Amino acid sequence: QVQLLESGGGLVQAEASLRLSCTTSRGTLTSYAVGWFRQAPGKERELVARISGGTTYYADSVKGRFTISRDNAENTVYLQMNRLKPEDTAIYSCAARRYGTLSYNYWGQGTQVTVSS
Repeated sequence: QVQLLESGGGLVQAEASLRLSCTTSRGTLTSYAVGWFRQAPGKERELVARISGGTTYYADSVKGRFTISRDNAENTVYLQMNRLKPEDTAIYSCAARRYGTLSYNYWGQGTQVTVSS
């Protein structure tokens, strides 16, 4: 099992960049696909980006601006967010899905990202 912890959120102006980190205090992430989700007030949670083995996925709304990557030596998955927009404001959470399973069973507590115009 893994216990996820996010960091790197904050308050920035539009067009700024932030890098979110997702690490685990227990276990290793190498056996898991990891996704970054976000939820804005009054909206459903959405998958923003995912890294699974050597493949990545991005929601259309962030494609070309966000990059997900992993550093196995650091046991960390990153979400580099560039050219942030006010509509990117949300709580961002990372989640892990063990390879071969369908559900994200492990979640972090989330980190707030606020983008001002």
